[in-house]
Amino acid sequence: MNDHPVSKKTVSGQLLTIPVLVAALGYLVDMYDLFLFSIVRVPSLKALGLDGDDLLRNGVLLLDMQMAGLLIGGIFWGIMGDKKGRLSVLFGSILIYSLANIANGLVTSIGQYALLRFVAGVGLAGELGAGITLVSEILPKEVRGYGTTLVATMGVMGAILAYFVADFFDWRISYFIGGGLGLLLLVMRFRVFESGIFAKVKEQAVQRGNILLLFNNKARFAKYLRSILVGLPIWYVVGILITFSPELGKELGLNEPVNAGKAVMLAFAGQVLGDIVSGFLSQYVRSRKKVILLFMLLSACFIGVYLLVPVKDTSIFYAICICLGFANGYWTLFITIAAELFGTNLRATVATTVPNFVRGAIIPLTALFIQGKVYWGAVNSALAVGIFTLIVALLALKGLEETFSKDLNYTEKVAPKKLLLTILLSELSQNGLLVEPNCLCY
Repeated sequence: MNDHPVSKKTVSGQLLTIPVLVAALGYLVDMYDLFLFSIVRVPSLKALGLDGDDLLRNGVLLLDMQMAGLLIGGIFWGIMGDKKGRLSVLFGSILIYSLANIANGLVTSIGQYALLRFVAGVGLAGELGAGITLVSEILPKEVRGYGTTLVATMGVMGAILAYFVADFFDWRISYFIGGGLGLLLLVMRFRVFESGIFAKVKEQAVQRGNILLLFNNKARFAKYLRSILVGLPIWYVVGILITFSPELGKELGLNEPVNAGKAVMLAFAGQVLGDIVSGFLSQYVRSRKKVILLFMLLSACFIGVYLLVPVKDTSIFYAICICLGFANGYWTLFITIAAELFGTNLRATVATTVPNFVRGAIIPLTALFIQGKVYWGAVNSALAVGIFTLIVALLALKGLEETFSKDLNYTEKVAPKKLLLTILLSELSQNGLLVEPNCLCY
């Protein structure tokens, strides 16, 4: 490990490069489009003629379609990122979600809306993983935490931008703006260069982007699964506590109705600060895991305050949303660990699928929430789901390795079948059961 300090001038010079800035701006547009639906959910559905309980029911349907797209897209773009390169994902994903979000502004029925949220989800799935992978590989290990913090922070600012755009413009125009920003950024990406680490691996006879490699090795699969589970509380907070804050606020007995768009904006304003603090704190203490644990415990505290403390003032409720967003600030470190845990031939696959599986986990989590709501009410159901996600995430974090100082210039070693057979024959030979095991070529 290189322990030599990196000067501030050197750090800023390395961070303010075209690939890092374009990745950061890409995630800004990604988050804008991803969370615009949460902000315009109610007005857009009302404009399509829905009201009352139909708002929640169809809102969940559209959210699930978007998340299903993220799941499928995460697998597709992850494999593409390792097979064809990080840049192929950055170009393809932004084109798809930009066009899809422009089309979202033209919908006239729930069926159209659902289909286009799915397509947009597929496109959005590739942005974060490819950007984090590229930034992690082109920056030295001493400063890559700052780079991923910049990317994540800019992304969260995209959610805040979505709130202000939706506040000033009609929901259809807001979708058009998001799509236009994406197409504009697409032009800027022609100046981005590929990761040198990936370029070297591409010349080697190494399996790249084979997602089955994550499942045919117990230790590798366990590591992959833990990487996903660590992020569950983040999307529990976003997908349930914040997205459905109007319904929860009503059951909590707040003195005024909650504006979902405002709740989203404030939560992500808090997350901007949380991302910055967690990123710099991890650099200071030289640990990803310790900081993630701290933020998980903070999240547990603020979830308890949100659901259990008898707050009636809506302005105080909004302040709690800010605190929940701040605790969600370990999103940066969660994605960074996922990228650092695996070799170059699987890194994009992991870094792209992991956050999207976490996003997609909102489908079963919302299903549990809706089902529990029937028996226990919205607040108690949300509390039960929250406790479950926190316990699972804490257990997963305990089993992960520390990656702060890990060198990323390596590949996942895979033993071909012929090589495994050779090893077996060698063992038989050593036990006097076979002669000349090396006759097999591999």
